[in-house]
Amino acid sequence: MLDQILDLVKQQIGSNPQVASSIPAGQEDAVHKEIAHQVTSGLASQAATQGGVGGLLSLLQGGASSGNPVTSAIEGGLVSTLGSKFGLPPAATGAIAAALPGLLQKFSHKANDPNDSSITPDSISQALSNFGGLGGGALGNLGGGLGSLFK
Repeated sequence: MLDQILDLVKQQIGSNPQVASSIPAGQEDAVHKEIAHQVTSGLASQAATQGGVGGLLSLLQGGASSGNPVTSAIEGGLVSTLGSKFGLPPAATGAIAAALPGLLQKFSHKANDPNDSSITPDSISQALSNFGGLGGGALGNLGGGLGSLFK
């Protein structure tokens, strides 16, 4: 799933000249990978607090605006990390954060599209339960417990 999110990041960031131009030359790939990592990590933590993958997708489907709890949770860590790790100025991190709702909406649309098998609720459950060694606790049970709900 990280690869699919990375593809979405590249599409969303690359198609927005204001955001793309805010990333220093030569750092695009590293910044894209960090954004994908932060989004995946944020989705994993939010799935645990939003009642699993179903609750997560429900919130994203309802609108991934900047006031959405999922978007807000990811935004904070993303802005902080991009600033400290890459030295991006607030204008750059703000432009990237502003692109986040569109990215999450595309992710949600793909997950809920029965004709698009690149991202499915099952694949999300599996990826999030395995993400970053988070195999225990609530996330460890997502794949087995919630996977059957989406079949």
